[in-house]
Amino acid sequence: MDLQLGNLQKVLSDGLIETASEDSYEMLEPWIQWVSVHTGMAATDHGVFRLGDIVNAGGLKQIFEVVEERGFKVGAVSPMNAENKLRNPDYFVADAWTQTSSGPGTFFQALAAAIAQAVGDNATGKISPSSLFIVLMSLIRYANPSNYLRYIQFALSSRKAPWRKALFLDLFLSDLHLKLMKKCKTDFSWLFLNAGAHIQHHYYFNAAAADGQIENPRWYVKPDVDPVAEMLKVYDHILAAHFARHAEIIVATGLTQKPYDRVKYYYRLKDHAHFLASAGIEFEVVEPRMTRDFLVRFHSQEAARIAEVALKKIEVLGAKKPLFGEVDNRGASLFVTLNYPDAINDDDEIALPAGKFKIKPMVAFVAIKNGMHDGKGYAYFSPGVAGLAPQDNQHVKGLYNVIDEYFAV
Repeated sequence: MDLQLGNLQKVLSDGLIETASEDSYEMLEPWIQWVSVHTGMAATDHGVFRLGDIVNAGGLKQIFEVVEERGFKVGAVSPMNAENKLRNPDYFVADAWTQTSSGPGTFFQALAAAIAQAVGDNATGKISPSSLFIVLMSLIRYANPSNYLRYIQFALSSRKAPWRKALFLDLFLSDLHLKLMKKCKTDFSWLFLNAGAHIQHHYYFNAAAADGQIENPRWYVKPDVDPVAEMLKVYDHILAAHFARHAEIIVATGLTQKPYDRVKYYYRLKDHAHFLASAGIEFEVVEPRMTRDFLVRFHSQEAARIAEVALKKIEVLGAKKPLFGEVDNRGASLFVTLNYPDAINDDDEIALPAGKFKIKPMVAFVAIKNGMHDGKGYAYFSPGVAGLAPQDNQHVKGLYNVIDEYFAV
């Protein structure tokens, strides 16, 4: 693939710095580091370790509210693990995994809900008719006409190349961001894109930069296909559109990724509520989160404790490995991760109170893990903010200070 990446090259050559993060691998999750960027606090200080947990996390003040309180107009599109606490946002479109309000108006609420539904059901390829309608209306209203051909190509080829659904979404979020920022004359606007991390996580072994020691099976992705290269071309295009505004800009990664050292499969429950009911677990509500994770709420701590014991006992028979390797009891709720690592075959079973069940019909294959997180990140600063940039290898929380100081002047 002929890569013409002039805008990414500009980022690499003009004042790029390295950032650092926590030392423990268990703490290297983007939903932890981005809360650090939003709040200016290290993970042990802000205490938010799960995606979506920023909601009701206490008195944490995010950079969005800080800038707004100084009289500036603020907007945000899909900020990861951020809560909308703005009094009068130009726009706030919540990410696909955090239960917080979007607005102003009902359209952004509907758009955020449609994106959340499509992202949440990505593994099964389902998008509801109502979500599809909202997405199409949003494309008509906000997509840059010059990108129409790209959208069509991504949509038509995404069945055989599922990573292009993530590229489709990021391109749309970029178009949405640019149009809203221009329309509202926003002073401080935030855009979070996830396709790059998603594609590295699931297809890194096919990248030209991979070491080649582990290869993806042909049924998963053909060896001559490089989703990472496709992602770089789209991101270069997105950068070009943002650089064309001639506004001050920070481009940052919370983390980086490197090749994973073994083969590991990712699965997601197809119907979380039905599964819990089949397991004899009484609950109030279940909230699916990213990929393998979900949050279950109960009417009492005792009900949560009983469910915790039940979920921990569920294992794939024969393999003698738990289906849910992580069940975090939070009192009246459980944060659960389906982290069974092996390929699930047609005959694999689990034992539930009602009997033995084939596990494969209950789950959707998500991906084979290709990339693992690394605490090193990168940040680029345009000339107007470069003088405020932290030194190399400082904690990623320092990006908060750059924005804080810029809007304090």
